[in-house]
Amino acid sequence: MSAAENAFLSLVRAAGGMLRGVEVLLNRHGLTTAQYNVLRILRGAGEHGACGREIAGKLITAEPDIARLLDRMEKHDLISRRRDAQDRRFVTTRITPSGLATLAALDGPVAELHRRQLGSLSGAELKQLTVVTEKLRGSLETPPK
Repeated sequence: MSAAENAFLSLVRAAGGMLRGVEVLLNRHGLTTAQYNVLRILRGAGEHGACGREIAGKLITAEPDIARLLDRMEKHDLISRRRDAQDRRFVTTRITPSGLATLAALDGPVAELHRRQLGSLSGAELKQLTVVTEKLRGSLETPPK
């Protein structure tokens, strides 16, 4: 096996294990990882909110139908949406107080999970891991030929 194949498999296994831990935690709170990600994006957007295209562009994993995802979240009062009076095609999505409370309840448990998941690494190793994975991400943003 080549060094590249070995590195790829190692990354995929580690990411898969970490993601499963997050999924279990979020499922206990009735959320999917995509819903959690949307809530974090909207909390960061503040009172101005974001349109569906902006949200979709910031998601960690691609969501095939962002409109349905937002519909489900609106139904559970995690977000609200409002059409622009000038341009009815533009819909602004904002996090609701209920969505903010849900995130606030998860902030501590998610941080603790990450501490447990990455606790075997030193601060310097965490910084190095971040640099290496960001460099890798940068090279992946260019579509393959």
